[in-house]
Amino acid sequence: MGKLKAVLELPLELYRNRRLILKLSKNDFKTRYAGSYLGIIWAFIQPIVTILVYWFVFEKGLKAGGVLTKEGIEVTFVLWLSAGLIPWFFFSEALNNATNALLEYSYLVKKVVFKISILPIIKIISALFVHVFFVVFLLILCACYGYYPQWYTLQVLYYSFCMFIFVLALSYATSAIVIFFRDLSQIINIILQIGMWVTPIMWQVSILSEDVQKIFKLNPMYYIVDGYRQSLFYKEWFWEHPWMTLYFWVLTGIVFIIGAVIFKRLKPHFADVL
Repeated sequence: MGKLKAVLELPLELYRNRRLILKLSKNDFKTRYAGSYLGIIWAFIQPIVTILVYWFVFEKGLKAGGVLTKEGIEVTFVLWLSAGLIPWFFFSEALNNATNALLEYSYLVKKVVFKISILPIIKIISALFVHVFFVVFLLILCACYGYYPQWYTLQVLYYSFCMFIFVLALSYATSAIVIFFRDLSQIINIILQIGMWVTPIMWQVSILSEDVQKIFKLNPMYYIVDGYRQSLFYKEWFWEHPWMTLYFWVLTGIVFIIGAVIFKRLKPHFADVL
């Protein structure tokens, strides 16, 4: 009963404080680069430079060709790459920032009346502002190459929502644990570096045997990255892959329950440690 209460309590607190969350998220986004000459422009420069570097290395240096869809249409490599990198940028930034949210806002954690459970989602929404820009950028880039928005494109909203909920579920556990185990931040950075290569972002999972493919598809970010590409190029609906969809949401639900319980149990000790 106590675990069920912990799980239900978090969504209710987020809903009740939705206006405060949005206000603090906007403020967090604006102040993140305060004091620098280019300000929030830095939030967009690094991802663009990263995409250009990978594009140059793989397409120009390693001569990576386009990717064929099931209809036999070749997708330009830079589009295929961008459709994988852009959701990964959001996931990695949101997870990193949300993990350290309680540490960064330690002065709020020590306030008895403040609902500290809203801090991780503030960081995630702050990262979402940048993600929205890059989704629009990706749609414009696709249009330049002749891939105009269709009904399938609306699924980008669904997969963005999937990623938002998944990283929120993860962050409740990581943001609570990192207060007692500060090395977790560095461990997450290493996992994200490895994860970008384990997730088929710059290579196709189809090059592997079917048995090995099943292992790689257990990575929940595979569902997201492949979903973006389905929405933009492959023209497939998410319900055409029912088992992958069911697996993702069951896993996300389990992670959320575990994170909520961990957060609830460690919450009384946050102020003491900080």
